[in-house]
Amino acid sequence: MTTIFEKIIAGEIPGDIVYRDELVTAFRDIQPLAPTHVLIVPNKPIPTVNDLTDADEALAGRMLHVAARIAAQEGIAEDGYRLIINCNRNGGQEVYHLHMHLLGGRRMGRMVMPPQ
Repeated sequence: MTTIFEKIIAGEIPGDIVYRDELVTAFRDIQPLAPTHVLIVPNKPIPTVNDLTDADEALAGRMLHVAARIAAQEGIAEDGYRLIINCNRNGGQEVYHLHMHLLGGRRMGRMVMPPQ
């Protein structure tokens, strides 16, 4: 099944793309949780982190490198930012196409809320 991210990468639906190369595409989240909220996704569909293979090592590294590059472009690198990759249901993954959230532009607070 084609994900919304695959459709954005293919240009079938619009996305506010901030970076694209042969391995990854980055675009602004449509429901931002911070002043800067960019999703960095591999161009090839990989459902979760668990589905990465040895052949995807360069792609995973590219995602991190692109995150740092975008953070600098957005002017948030010096103050700091957060990178999040959710994996599967209990990890909070909603779209099953591997993606990294780049969040910044404000203080992020605690990483995980304590149990209620």
